[in-house]
Amino acid sequence: MLTVIAFVVALGILIAVHEYGHYRVAVACGVKVLRFSVGFGKTLYRWQPKRQHPGQETEFVIGAFPLGGYVKMLDEREGPVAPEERHRAFNTQPLRSRAAIVAAGPIANLLLAVVLYTAVNWIGVDEPVAKLARPVAASLAEAAGLRGGEHVTRAGFEGDLEPVQSFEDLRWRMTRGALDGRDLTIEVAGEGGQAARQIVLSLSRIEAKDADPQMFRKIGVVAPLTRPEIGQVMAGSAADRAGLRSGDVVRAVGNTAIVDGQQLREVIRTSIDGDQPRAQTWQVRRGDQSIELEVKPELREEGAVKVGRIGAYVGAPPEMVTVRQGPIDGVWRGIVRTWEVSALTVRMMGKMVIGEASLKNLSGPLTIADYAGKSASLGFTQYLVFLALISVSLGVLNLMPLPVLDGGHLMYYLWEGLTGKSVSDAWMERLQRGGVALLLVMMSVALFNDVTRLFG
Repeated sequence: MLTVIAFVVALGILIAVHEYGHYRVAVACGVKVLRFSVGFGKTLYRWQPKRQHPGQETEFVIGAFPLGGYVKMLDEREGPVAPEERHRAFNTQPLRSRAAIVAAGPIANLLLAVVLYTAVNWIGVDEPVAKLARPVAASLAEAAGLRGGEHVTRAGFEGDLEPVQSFEDLRWRMTRGALDGRDLTIEVAGEGGQAARQIVLSLSRIEAKDADPQMFRKIGVVAPLTRPEIGQVMAGSAADRAGLRSGDVVRAVGNTAIVDGQQLREVIRTSIDGDQPRAQTWQVRRGDQSIELEVKPELREEGAVKVGRIGAYVGAPPEMVTVRQGPIDGVWRGIVRTWEVSALTVRMMGKMVIGEASLKNLSGPLTIADYAGKSASLGFTQYLVFLALISVSLGVLNLMPLPVLDGGHLMYYLWEGLTGKSVSDAWMERLQRGGVALLLVMMSVALFNDVTRLFG
């Protein structure tokens, strides 16, 4: 139920803001707006405010199908217009006014993202400290000299290092670097009086196409440092059969000393010989006692990879820090984050078009609904971050030069501005059909990805 509510609320807010952008600029340009609708299909609720802008008699509607909305304006192409109101029709407006009205929707979504990111910066959010777990074997991080336990204080590209506020901040920079093919320099704090040192993660070498767990495994930085403690144990699981209990701290597995939760998860994951799980002796601290247990993981499949699982939560919660910004810095960081996410989204779309990025990066309503529920369950600020991310995606997507989207209409106006002639009706119809076909293909791929992620 939480997932459904969070999803509907998110769609309602994002669509309403997008359409309000079109509506507000249309009113400012003197265009008569006939209907403002959030949702399609059967009307669930309608109203007409008594006090509106002079000359406006807009009907506001909530439709039954929430995946979209529209602003219907007076337009000679859609029906007869009285001569005395012709100056208020959309199609009679100057080119700059029509372009502004069309662009206002996506811009409103981008501005909403700035507001949401700013609110998160002001409120503050608890995130893991940027202390690194032991890197994945044979990864970039291990090759660069990381061994686990390092505290990353600064990071950046091309030697321009900036403070790292949390592990999530570091993870975002690694994502940008991997997808853009840029190496990331990190600075780790010195220990025992030693000076801080800088390490280069050669992210350009992994040729990442998907921002997925496998990308972070190649990098080697998968999780923050945690104590190797056993959490909740599922009844009847491999952990339960071995005698593991919640609160046990694992000191060693076989001859391998265990220092953090991520390392323990990796050891469990690789505890297989071919198609069979491998039993190993675990040295465990339980209260004041040290005991030995024989643990044999269960075999599981992750796509085409077979891994070991014990059926228990592995790793204590990481050390946390509250990330909060001041009034001015919070706004600036909100603008910067919106720009960074927008730029990364555009680059990923471009790479998908030319085949340098996988179409698996496309997500549809099922994945969005799933993330909406998960973010809402994590708290208010996480839900705001989710809304900001989707708002950026919606704004950027609508600026794509597809005929059925706002970006397509802006391309028509660009042609009109360059040639002095509007696109002919015949060409408009052809382009609209092509745009609808392409959009349907994108939606089909996104829905297929959703089903694969959630049920595959």
